[in-house]
Amino acid sequence: MWFRRENKNRNRRIGRAHVLDVKLRSDQVRATRVRLATILFCLVFGTFFGLYLVWRTGEVLLDKFVYSNPDFAIQKIEVQTDGVISTDQLRRWSNVKAGANLIGLDLANVKRSLEMESAVETASVERVLPHTLRIRVSERDPIAQVNLPCVDAAGNLAVAVTQLDKNAVAMRPRDPRECVVPITQLNPQLPVISGINPVKLKLGEPVPAPELDRVQAALELISEFGHSPMAGLVDVRRVDVSSPAVLVVTTGQGGEITFSLQNFDQQLQRWREIYDYGKRMNKGDIATADLAVANNLPVHWMLASTVPVVSKPKVKPLKNRRNNV
Repeated sequence: MWFRRENKNRNRRIGRAHVLDVKLRSDQVRATRVRLATILFCLVFGTFFGLYLVWRTGEVLLDKFVYSNPDFAIQKIEVQTDGVISTDQLRRWSNVKAGANLIGLDLANVKRSLEMESAVETASVERVLPHTLRIRVSERDPIAQVNLPCVDAAGNLAVAVTQLDKNAVAMRPRDPRECVVPITQLNPQLPVISGINPVKLKLGEPVPAPELDRVQAALELISEFGHSPMAGLVDVRRVDVSSPAVLVVTTGQGGEITFSLQNFDQQLQRWREIYDYGKRMNKGDIATADLAVANNLPVHWMLASTVPVVSKPKVKPLKNRRNNV
């Protein structure tokens, strides 16, 4: 009996020892995991905190030695343009002030500010360290206009003018106060394009479809007319683009000439041949002519008593191009 009791006590002690050993190992594993997790967290936090300190230190140094450094203050704004807008006006449109930091200047924003003006086609901006900002501008050249009905300050019906360049982009007429050439050289009397919806025109944007193709054809015709055999003999006052297949040109002499949408050089040459024929035969000026017809052109002549008295048309001068610095 004593032997059995001794064995039982011994077995109990051995069991307790095993239980204590398992608990001890579990506590050690848990403590090791907590220690590793703490070390990992400290490493990650320390890395990010170190990077943040480096970033903030870099910002402070850049601000002190670059962005707030008076050695990089803008002292000169060079402006070059191929048109007639004054350099002072272009500087105002750029929204750049003398004394601003050249390094911290947002060049894309300056470019955007300039190109938001409808008279500016493209602009480029560059830094010339340490004190100079250089701006180059290419201007739009108006070759036609669209008359927009509007109401003036007195409540009366009036006409507002929107001009078009060779790409059919709408632009605001140049203010003579913004230009360096006399108003007489700004070509205020441009051919009028009619037959489009003027309400849809937006400054700085092309004429919307479906009129765009016809308007571009009309602008091409106006451009080619300036160096055609008819230049200086008659002047183009209006181009009607309401028809989808032809253009109807009204001249200052009262004639109406119909063009197809292609081969303007050939049609202008035929117009000159008809014009010369009428002069030789003493038929007077052309009342109507349909140059869109390939053969047997229908032509009507004005009676001498109905020919309007107009001054001799002036050839449109070439665009004034110069470089302003």
